[in-house]
Amino acid sequence: MNFRKLFIVLGVLISCLGYSQNKQLLYGFAEMPNTLMVNPGAETNFRFHAGIPFLSGLLFSVGSSKAKISDLFLTDNIGFTSKFRDLIGKLTERDFIDFNSTVEILNGGYRLNEKMYLSFGLYQEMDFIGYFPNDLANLAYYGNGLNINKTVHLSQLRFRGDILGVIHAGLSYKVNKRLNIGGRFKIYSGSVHVSSQNNTGTFTTVEGVDNIYRHYFSNININFNSSGMLDENNKISIGLKDAIGNTFLSKNIGVGIDVGFTYHYTPQIEFTGSILDIGFISYSKNVKNLSLVGSHQFNGVKVLFDEANKDYWSVINKDYLAEIDSEFRKNIPGTSNSNSFISWRPIKFNGAVRYSYGRARSNKECYDETYKEYYNNSVGLQLYAITRPLSTQIAATLFFEKSIGEKINAKFTYTADDYSFTNVGVGVSTQIGKFHMYGLLNNVLKLSDLANAKSASLQFGFNLIFD
Repeated sequence: MNFRKLFIVLGVLISCLGYSQNKQLLYGFAEMPNTLMVNPGAETNFRFHAGIPFLSGLLFSVGSSKAKISDLFLTDNIGFTSKFRDLIGKLTERDFIDFNSTVEILNGGYRLNEKMYLSFGLYQEMDFIGYFPNDLANLAYYGNGLNINKTVHLSQLRFRGDILGVIHAGLSYKVNKRLNIGGRFKIYSGSVHVSSQNNTGTFTTVEGVDNIYRHYFSNININFNSSGMLDENNKISIGLKDAIGNTFLSKNIGVGIDVGFTYHYTPQIEFTGSILDIGFISYSKNVKNLSLVGSHQFNGVKVLFDEANKDYWSVINKDYLAEIDSEFRKNIPGTSNSNSFISWRPIKFNGAVRYSYGRARSNKECYDETYKEYYNNSVGLQLYAITRPLSTQIAATLFFEKSIGEKINAKFTYTADDYSFTNVGVGVSTQIGKFHMYGLLNNVLKLSDLANAKSASLQFGFNLIFD
């Protein structure tokens, strides 16, 4: 395999891998402090909590909308080239990379009074989404010869990524025995940003006259925005270690809010909802923006052969190459600038309805304003959505939650989303004395056969909780 094909293979594999920010196991689970991060209006019953630094909330997850590892590397009698061709044949421009990693560095909270619980902390986040450029991938793999008269849409080039730090403080407020509301204020500190969106233009190859092919670049308008990524020579100038280390030292500042609620229609029927990351980051530090704009007709290169020298690459007329470069620069000029820009955060929506039943148990603290009954079992439906450059991604989850004694809670979920219609998850939360720990695992049915799994994720954390 040559380097061109190797590059395509790596690109497709990365383009197939992703993970949704949906935290269906964490949302509304076990009334533990971490649920406040996905619903600031969640109810709490403890006096205060402190997350173990760097360990109170960790998430590792990867998924694929269509592809599996076994599509390329399964041991059988089918050649790799055939497997790869079949793989890119089933991917479309709606398939995407979607990676998000969050590490809670500090997380704590304190009950101000019977009605209000204050929570605060800081975390680091990496978020990236990139859509599979189907037209470009087929052109790169099959070449022009098999794409005659086919229009390649450059609008399929879409991606956006951020590495940032977030400082936050939230308040959960008990309005009355039925309604609890909450909000969280966030300050974003952007370390790295890359994006290319809203591109336009087409590339078309037709039969030529003077040469075999004629190429048309029409209405090209490609933009690339970056911060903390490129040097003055447009080369990558930062490593991952520096990118993460700068998340709380950047001058790229933004703000955002989360809002949420919990409403008890009856003691056994509960509605919850939240909207997260309504905000933006203004990037003005280490900014490098690039663009290509224009149209051009290209008739190909006429290679002059020297009969005495069969190495035709060494006898290409260099004047032709210089002329081609000049034509492209004239008709599709590239420009760069350091203008500041705004990146809006992807907004997440959560909603759920829960029915609780079984043996009722008392609240942990007999606060007049927060007293309610809890039940050993509950079932319900959760909905999730996140705004993305091409379209909003949606997921639906059925769940069953059960209390085992006073300190152990288990949650089981079935989720249908862009990756799978058979995603079963399991979560366990337990408290031993003041020490609380939880573990959440998705797609448990595929644990014994990860090569054929389209997604897998593990989330866990440790806290100290004082009732």
